Amino acid sequence: MSTVLLLPGWHNSGADHWQSLWEAQHGDTRVAQHDWSFPLRGDWMAQLEEAVLAHDEVTLVAHSLGCILVAAWAAHSQHTERVLGALLVAPGDVERPEMRHVLHSWSPIVRERLPFPSTLVTSRNDPYCSFMRASRLAMDWGSRLVDVGNRGHINSDSNVGDWPQGRALLDEFKIKEKTHHGH
Repeated sequence: MSTVLLLPGWHNSGADHWQSLWEAQHGDTRVAQHDWSFPLRGDWMAQLEEAVLAHDEVTLVAHSLGCILVAAWAAHSQHTERVLGALLVAPGDVERPEMRHVLHSWSPIVRERLPFPSTLVTSRNDPYCSFMRASRLAMDWGSRLVDVGNRGHINSDSNVGDWPQGRALLDEFKIKEKTHHGH
């Protein structure tokens, strides 16, 4: 069975965030970063690589900057075959002018097709990434696009609670995992 690795975004996910609730309720594993406030892409990629290598199979669940991390890591890692799938939620647009100086090591966004199945979940009114940008990232990454309407940044401010809709999307990877192993 695959391990669910939670990849929070910039400043981590707070106690009321669905990622934290999933960690508590389902025993998912949060990938810890050295510096949540001043994230460096190379450092975050190294932490993800270490976490992936600790398991035979993983499913990635990324939020915001975590989505940008998955794309950067996948383009460089030799271990992407361990990833059964990735749920990419509310990617943060680090190329926006006001973000470039703060998150300088994250631009440009890696836009290579992901070597594993992925679903990108986006909202129509996310303040950190326009719907058009998110749609374009989904296309570049080869991700299935899921539009959840007006849910902001799909975080604790969006009042999604433990976000059962997201868990159902994650479970779709588990169904594929069973059919993959049951050939």
